[in-house]
Amino acid sequence: MINFKDISLVFEGGSVALSNINVEIQDGEFVYLIGPSGSGKTSFLRIIYRDLIPTNGEAEVTGTNINSLSSWRVPLLRRKLGIVMQEPKLLKNRTVTENISFAMEVLGFTPNEINTQVRQLLSLVDLESEAYKYPEQISSGQQTRVAIARALASKPLILLCDEPTGNLDPNLSSNIVVLLEKINRAGTTVVMATHDSGIVNRRKKRIIELDSGKIVRDEDRGRYTLTGGL
Repeated sequence: MINFKDISLVFEGGSVALSNINVEIQDGEFVYLIGPSGSGKTSFLRIIYRDLIPTNGEAEVTGTNINSLSSWRVPLLRRKLGIVMQEPKLLKNRTVTENISFAMEVLGFTPNEINTQVRQLLSLVDLESEAYKYPEQISSGQQTRVAIARALASKPLILLCDEPTGNLDPNLSSNIVVLLEKINRAGTTVVMATHDSGIVNRRKKRIIELDSGKIVRDEDRGRYTLTGGL
């Protein structure tokens, strides 16, 4: 599903974002990507959705070689991915329903497909009663749920979440994580970057920890290994 082989990422000027990353994420996994600010979490995710190209090594996502992917094929890759950022960035002049359906319109879904999928997504994220409200009329936690529903609109194979609970209080954060786990149980691979150790410690999921661009921990169900070329 996701395979990084000896991945390094060095920005112009010599700043090292990632160094000698070797990791494989299987279909159906739920992975927490943790580490302090500047540890490389966002760069890790940006390589997956081909917003960045590795300086060295090879990255493969859903069978696609990221290094050699032509720019015109990037949208085809991203149709297989759902992306949720810390800031939902909803369209303020569109309702909850319209924010979700807009993503599907861009991808060329038919009106019937859009109506069916949007209803299902609203039910999944428990927002049926908010369907015709605007972003400013719903809570920050509900806005995050809309962003998750929007990311799921194309039925992605992988859901990438970059600090989706960063601006939420503990109770709302827990609710979002429960939702993501529900999505994962339905078959979607989930990779969630977070600095919230409280959430991670309470969940029995795989943890990949980054520090200064290197993997310092890859822990799954009590098993502990060190990888990443330290």
